Amino acid sequence: MTYKNNKAVSFFKALLLVSVVLLAGVCTSQTTINNRGYKIRIQIKGIADTVCYLANYFGDKTYLTDTATVDVKGKFIFEGDTALPGGIYIVAGQSNNKYFELIIDREQKFTAETDISDVSGKINFENSPDNTLFFGFIEYNMKVKKEIELLRKSEDMFADLPDSLKAIAEQIKGLNLDLEIHQKNIVVQHPESFVAVILEAMMDPEITDIPVLENGREDSIYAFRQFKEHYWDNFNLSDDRLLRTPIFHKRLERYFRDMVYQHPDSINREADLFISKTKANREVFKYVVWYLTYKYETSKIMGFDEIFVHMIDSYYATGEAFWTDSTTLKALVKHADALRPILIGNQAPELILLDTSGSFQSLYHVSASYTVVFFYESDCSHCKKEIKELKDWYGSNDTGAEVFAVCTDTSLVKWKKFIRDFDLNWVNVNGTRSITRDYHDLYDINMTPALFVLDENKYIIAKRLKAEQLKTFLQNYNNNPEMHIKY
Repeated sequence: MTYKNNKAVSFFKALLLVSVVLLAGVCTSQTTINNRGYKIRIQIKGIADTVCYLANYFGDKTYLTDTATVDVKGKFIFEGDTALPGGIYIVAGQSNNKYFELIIDREQKFTAETDISDVSGKINFENSPDNTLFFGFIEYNMKVKKEIELLRKSEDMFADLPDSLKAIAEQIKGLNLDLEIHQKNIVVQHPESFVAVILEAMMDPEITDIPVLENGREDSIYAFRQFKEHYWDNFNLSDDRLLRTPIFHKRLERYFRDMVYQHPDSINREADLFISKTKANREVFKYVVWYLTYKYETSKIMGFDEIFVHMIDSYYATGEAFWTDSTTLKALVKHADALRPILIGNQAPELILLDTSGSFQSLYHVSASYTVVFFYESDCSHCKKEIKELKDWYGSNDTGAEVFAVCTDTSLVKWKKFIRDFDLNWVNVNGTRSITRDYHDLYDINMTPALFVLDENKYIIAKRLKAEQLKTFLQNYNNNPEMHIKY
C-alpha cells in the first residue's frame, strides 16, 4: 500500500487530535450541583507503598482524572478544588489493575474502605448514599447470577428428564424476574439518585400484546418495531452524566448497529431524528454528533462515506458543531467536498489521460457494460498483487467489463516496461499527464491501489473493492435490479 501524498495522513492525525481535545473538553463539563471540590478518602487493605489512579468513563474510553500515593496501610486520597462531573469512575492500580468502580455525583466528600482479598464484597462507604445503594445492587445482582449459573450447570444432569428441565427453566425465569423487580424497586424508591438513572438507562423496553400470526407464532416484525420505537424510553438523553458511564456508548452502538437498517439513506434519517432528541443537553449533542461523524468517516463498509458527508453538511458546515475550531472545520468540509463527487450513485468524474501511444484517452469514451477504474503504482507490492488478481478476473469475465488502469508513475519508460512485463492488455493510461483536473483530487486518491466500478453510463456502483471481490459483486449486481442506479 503506497501513500501518494501526505495530505490524508495529516488530516487523519488532525482529526484524531480534535477527537482528544473534544473528549477532554467534555470530561471537564460541570454537572454537579455544587463546586466545593472533591475529597475521596480510600483504604484498600493489603496494598501499600504504591500509586492509585482515579479515571472516568467517557463513551467507550477511560480518561485519567487524578493520582494518589498509597501509604503503608493502603490509605490514599483523591482531592481537588473543582467538583468532578457526575458519572461512574474507576479506582485502579498500576498496570491497569482495576480495583473497583464507584459513583461520583452530588456528594463528593466521602470515605471508602475495603480489602484486596475481596474488594467489591468487603467495601463500605461513609457519606455516600449513592455508592452504598450501588454496591448493594451489585451484591444482589451477583448473588442472583450465581444461583442462575448453578441452575444452568445442573441442566446437564437432567438432560433426559423434561419435567426437571422445565422446573429448572421456571426457576431461572423466576430469578431473572426477581432481579428485574429489585432493579425497578430501586428506581421507584430512590428516584433522585444517580443509581436510579443508571439502572433505568439499562432497562430494555417491555413489549407486550404481540399479535399472533396465522401460523401460531408471535409477529416478530411487530415486536422488533415496537422495541426500536421504545428503545430510548428509559434513557434520559438530557443527562450528560450517562456519558461518563459504560452504558451510553454501548446503547448507542447497539442502536445504530442492530436497530437501524444498514443503508446510508436509513442511517442518515435515523441519525437526524436521534440527534434532534439530544439538543436539550449540549454535551450529549456534542458527543453524539462527534461519535456518528467519526464512526462513519472511518467505516470500512462501502458507501458509508455518504453518511460522513451528510454529517458534515448537516452539523459542521451549518455551524452547529460549536466545539470545532475554524481550521478543523475547514479540513472536515474540504474532506467531505472531496468525497462528494465520488459517492456511490454519482456519475464518475471524467479522466482524460495519456496512453502508451502518446494519445489522450477518455474514460467516458470507453464503451463497456462495466468499467473498472484502477489506480496503481508499479513499485507498490499491494498493487502488484491486485494486478495479478485483476488479470485473472479480466481474462475470464463474461460481463463485458473493461479496465481503465491509471498508473501514477512519473517515468513513462518505467511505466511502459511494467505494462510489458505484466502483459497488461486493457486500457492503460498514465495519471501524470492529464487534460482534466488531477486524479488525486477527482477521485480522492491518497493511497494505492484503489479500485472503482462504473456501470455503462459511468455511474459509480462500487468502490474500494479488492480485485478478488469483483466477480461476486458483479454477479450480485446483475441478479439484483434493486441495486441498480436510478437515473
